[in-house]
Amino acid sequence: MKMEMIPRMQLQLKMKLAPQIIQSIEILQLPLLALLEHVQMEMEENPVLEEVAATDAGTEESPAAGEEAGSSVEEERSVEEERVETLPEEWQGNYRLGSRSAMRGEIDKKQAALENTSAKPISFHEYLLGQLSLMEVPEALREACEHIVCNLDDNGYLSTPMEDIVKELNGAIASEDAGEALRLVQTMEPPGVGARSLEECLLLQLDKKYEECELARELILHYLKDIETKKYPQVAKKTGRSLETIKKVVEHICSLNPKPGSIFVDEPIAYVVPDVRVDYIDGRYEVILNEDYTMPHLSINNVYRTYISQHPADAETKNYIKKKIESAKWLMDAIEQRRTTLYRVATSLVELQKGFFEEGVSSLKPLKMQDLADRLGIHVSTVSRALARKYMQTPRGIFAMKFFFTGGFSSGDGDTESWEATRQRLREMIGTEDKSNPLSDEEIVATLKAKGVDVARRTVTKYRKLMKIPSSRQRRQY
Repeated sequence: MKMEMIPRMQLQLKMKLAPQIIQSIEILQLPLLALLEHVQMEMEENPVLEEVAATDAGTEESPAAGEEAGSSVEEERSVEEERVETLPEEWQGNYRLGSRSAMRGEIDKKQAALENTSAKPISFHEYLLGQLSLMEVPEALREACEHIVCNLDDNGYLSTPMEDIVKELNGAIASEDAGEALRLVQTMEPPGVGARSLEECLLLQLDKKYEECELARELILHYLKDIETKKYPQVAKKTGRSLETIKKVVEHICSLNPKPGSIFVDEPIAYVVPDVRVDYIDGRYEVILNEDYTMPHLSINNVYRTYISQHPADAETKNYIKKKIESAKWLMDAIEQRRTTLYRVATSLVELQKGFFEEGVSSLKPLKMQDLADRLGIHVSTVSRALARKYMQTPRGIFAMKFFFTGGFSSGDGDTESWEATRQRLREMIGTEDKSNPLSDEEIVATLKAKGVDVARRTVTKYRKLMKIPSSRQRRQY
């Protein structure tokens, strides 16, 4: 019997703690903008929550101040009590109708949503279909043109074979007419749309008035791979043209857009608002939470507390208000826990990565989240949640807080160096190299080894590709 009771007690305890724990976890993970939005929503849904001035938060009102503002306080109390008195009627058929959001008209909410919704940018395909509607296209070809436009990828290329286009139209158009429809699409803006290959895309953008149009056409059709690897002397020799002419035409080809559809951005731009700011003050780095300046100071309206004590017989209203007060307390506690945890994590991060703040990325040390968790005496998952989608504004720029956690290795002098610091070394070496004789990956490995950084050639190649740095042959300038 006793053994049966224990699981039940544990289950009841878990059910009681779960809402608070879940809310604390959710609040901790939210970045600043999302947290502000969440708090605003809670204030609209919970009538007992109110925003108070920063100077009034957590303080008691003095008798003198109470006397001076007595009339205004009484007026506010009267209004709130009237709202409380009408709550039971508003709940009928909808338990949430006692919230502030329900007391505003549905029209007001729709109007506010409309006014705060940004216009959706026109998409690439909408732009092309808009052009098509203004073109004088034979009705027999219009459907085929629309079908081709809808089959273009985000870069503006037609990857679907024309045979499949004809089949998808169920024989409504002949192969010759489908080709004519494609040629019409290829006349649209931006130049290069509707191409089936990189070569065709570039050729569609060539201006016939360009003085070296024929040479540019020849280079695109037969020497594009040589151009990609900058084998200009070989191209000059094969075409019988001077090296200077080849370089001039290549420069013109490089000015063309290989992805014409990419100029359209369907996704809205995400703006970063740092949760943490690090300032250098009086010879030391100080951590400041931006929420201290942006987060509304929350409090529980005392009118509702008073109502509970003065109306003990109204069980339904009393129960509702108690639940709302409890919910408000949970929210305020979760926000304070988030603030404390984020400040501790950010402060320790600054202390552990002090070299970065003083000297830059080259002095970034290898650091694991577990190391920080052990230092603070908290679980590593708490550290991970505190860092999720959050940014730190530093004297060296704005960085994702997870940027400061990186692996590394032991250097020749016994110190440790982060992978990010090694990538920075690589970036600086390539940036200052002789462009007429760029460093090969093997030469970079030898140079790093001479500086005490023992790294494999494949690692250098991997980092170079991740940073989208071309090979030494492609970086060579003649």
